[in-house]
Amino acid sequence: MSTQQKDLSYFSLRLQELLNTSFPEKAHDQRFIEQRSKWAANAYEGAFSSGNSTEQCNRIADYILFEGLHYSKFDTVFQVVCNEFNSIMLDEELRPFALKMLPICEPVFAKYVLTDDFAYTTDHDLLYTEITGTIAIHIEDYGI
Repeated sequence: MSTQQKDLSYFSLRLQELLNTSFPEKAHDQRFIEQRSKWAANAYEGAFSSGNSTEQCNRIADYILFEGLHYSKFDTVFQVVCNEFNSIMLDEELRPFALKMLPICEPVFAKYVLTDDFAYTTDHDLLYTEITGTIAIHIEDYGI
């Protein structure tokens, strides 16, 4: 296996892990995964060829690999489900229910500008409250 292929698979696996965990809506987008992984591998290789330390090369590659993937809508919905509704369902039902609620909560997310550091803003508290209300209304109207 060439170094390029090894780097590419390394970056693909890292990205796939993040997508599976926090961005399930993108987890099956092979084109996205392949493109980002290729860009990250090329950036790493270019940075290394330019004499950067391994640590700096990793930072450069990670910046490209994870760009725009720091704030997760799914993680927010899952956090709300776990914190606010865990008493009405089993632990193994929490993640599937959060996945089901993600598209239902999309109109709420559309009201906000979701930057990578959004979780650290006061608007995040408002979003959390709105997501909680949206899920509560859905459960009241349709059940779990």
